[in-house]
Amino acid sequence: MSWRIRALAVTAALAVAVTGCSGGKVREAGSADSFIYSFNLNVVTDWDPATSYSNEIIAMQNIYESLTRYDSKTKKVKPLLATEWTPSEDGKEWTFKLRNGVKFHTGDPVTSTAAKAAIERTIEMKGGAAYIWDPVKSIETPNPQTLVFKLKYAAPLDLISSSGYAAYIYDTKAPSGGDLKDHFAKGRDTGTGPYTVTSWNKGQEAEVRLGQFKEYWGGWDGTRYTSIEFRNTPQVTTAWQQLQAGDVNFVQRLNPQLFEQAEKADDLDTQTTPSFQNLISFFNTEAGPMKDAEVRKAVQAAIDYDGLVSALKGSVTRASGVVPNGLTGATPGLAARQDAAKATRLLNEAGYGPGKKKLTLDATYAQGDADQQTFVTLLSSALKSLNVELQAKPMQWDAQWDRAKTKDPSKRQDILIMYWFPDYPDAYSWFLNLFRSADPVNFNLTYLDDAGIDKEIDGLPELTATKRSEAEKAYGALQRELLNERAVAAPLFVQQYQRAYSAGIEGYIDNPAYPNVVFAHQLSPAAS
Repeated sequence: MSWRIRALAVTAALAVAVTGCSGGKVREAGSADSFIYSFNLNVVTDWDPATSYSNEIIAMQNIYESLTRYDSKTKKVKPLLATEWTPSEDGKEWTFKLRNGVKFHTGDPVTSTAAKAAIERTIEMKGGAAYIWDPVKSIETPNPQTLVFKLKYAAPLDLISSSGYAAYIYDTKAPSGGDLKDHFAKGRDTGTGPYTVTSWNKGQEAEVRLGQFKEYWGGWDGTRYTSIEFRNTPQVTTAWQQLQAGDVNFVQRLNPQLFEQAEKADDLDTQTTPSFQNLISFFNTEAGPMKDAEVRKAVQAAIDYDGLVSALKGSVTRASGVVPNGLTGATPGLAARQDAAKATRLLNEAGYGPGKKKLTLDATYAQGDADQQTFVTLLSSALKSLNVELQAKPMQWDAQWDRAKTKDPSKRQDILIMYWFPDYPDAYSWFLNLFRSADPVNFNLTYLDDAGIDKEIDGLPELTATKRSEAEKAYGALQRELLNERAVAAPLFVQQYQRAYSAGIEGYIDNPAYPNVVFAHQLSPAAS
């Protein structure tokens, strides 16, 4: 998915207190039982677990659970609501055994029938990341604790079931027989996780509060946080000041200078973790000057990749292709290098560049994102020396995306800069969403429309499930074709997650398979 920061900057929020009686006032600092998370964007755009596909993952993963969870350290799928699973020899049938004694927040038990209903509703809604269930032909429930998936083609269903989006198991019956969509729209939930929504104050600083679900199957032994508050703090300096003052426990993103200070502070702890999230520059292959592959290749060659990484001071690493290290499909040898002479030659061949006609390109990027601003500044400088003017416009994500999806190709941008991370820990998400043709346009913002490429992409899930080594080769070949031969995009860097939080909190592990999520139930508060 995009962030969605997948590019996910979010739509403007209405300043309306939607649920709860506490309003948008911030909680008093120093409460030992409350974990306070400072986030730089609005937290929630969609409370429906079937279609949620944005920043609210940081809350949803504490409210809802899936059949499995991916452990990024061990690179293995681990039990969650399912305790065990078995694939058939051909990979086209999967049997999952459900955990006993699990309850929804509605009070109803989690059974195979209820889990099936949740997955089928998600499939039927066709929103968000529902595509992850595309391999499923049917689901059987031979007994209350067993799910049997019959697949159209072999697929890694244990991995798919660990997805950060669209894999949630939830009660499809709203309390007291109410309308389920209305129930979710009001900021209520039907999950199984350790926390449940107590208030949602859209547009307020203290946007979301979660409270303890006392009947959680995982129990509440030991010292744990019994509530979570998510604060919307757009300014990084404000978040930093709140962290220093002890008003918040966790800041998910600081700039390199502030993170360096956090590393030296005695009352703070920090973590740096390689992520699965990368920043990509997408080129318009359908209309405008970038329709010319030579121009796209020239822009690729003009980018100062090393200078960008250096300027961001340890918060990012070089990209080698579109798939980050740690995932099937990560391919060495695809890291691009700046080559001004090549860029000049390609531009000249296209009729532009030094001594020829001036070229003007327009680009859009996320407003308020310092890393994207740094890239735009470097690219503008590099292109200026090549007689190319870059007109770069910072935009809120909803406006940026609306322009990118407009039906008139001539009104779309030449270059769009966006983050992406996978919906589950597999490279398929990049290719299906970003490079497969789609009508109407969704996240395929290169506008590539090629039946041959589509066919190669469609074959990746089955290949991954049955012939992993061949899948590795296929991903490598696709990246070489898309990036080197067709130059439809330029992967810029892979983010390093740099977290700062109150000293003494134990149990925090940054899992890049679930971007920016803190699984608060796993934490032990700092001793007061």
